[in-house]
Amino acid sequence: MKKTILSLTLVTLFSASAIANPIEKETKEVKTTESTVTWKGYKVGGSHNGTISLESGALEFDGEKLVGGNFVVDMSSINTQDLEGEYKDKLDGHLKSDDFFGTADHPTASLTFTKVKSTGKNSYEVQGDLTIKGTTEPITFDVSVYGDKATATLKVDRTKYDVKYGSGIIGTAKDKLIYDEFDLVVDLQM
Repeated sequence: MKKTILSLTLVTLFSASAIANPIEKETKEVKTTESTVTWKGYKVGGSHNGTISLESGALEFDGEKLVGGNFVVDMSSINTQDLEGEYKDKLDGHLKSDDFFGTADHPTASLTFTKVKSTGKNSYEVQGDLTIKGTTEPITFDVSVYGDKATATLKVDRTKYDVKYGSGIIGTAKDKLIYDEFDLVVDLQM
């Protein structure tokens, strides 16, 4: 009888302790200088690629499970990596102009997770709101998390954000026809 009362008392104490101290969501800030965002844009005659810098970012966890996140990108940091000299400067300038991302009026872009669904160990399908040039549209992409590292690949339709330069123009030089979608590959360090 004494063992039963002692067992019930211990169970009650541990249960009360667990209820009083539930697992709280943990926010892990992203190390922006150690994280990378790589972009790749496509045109009929080939492609261009480069980087863009994170201004801030964080992932939210409930225990080990990813439950949220938000990021801000410095649009003025657009940097072409596959060109050099005058051609690089021209493309970087054009991407920052109103023809593309209009960084003078829209210096940042942002992403906020709205729904996170586990798809396997360390893997998630994320739905979020992506804002570029003041326009917010939903986007779905995959994220993998391994300890203090996370990776994601996004395919973005630029026309949804009023970035329509060279989109679907028929009869122009092959160099000028630019595909509507571009890729972002994100490697995060927390």
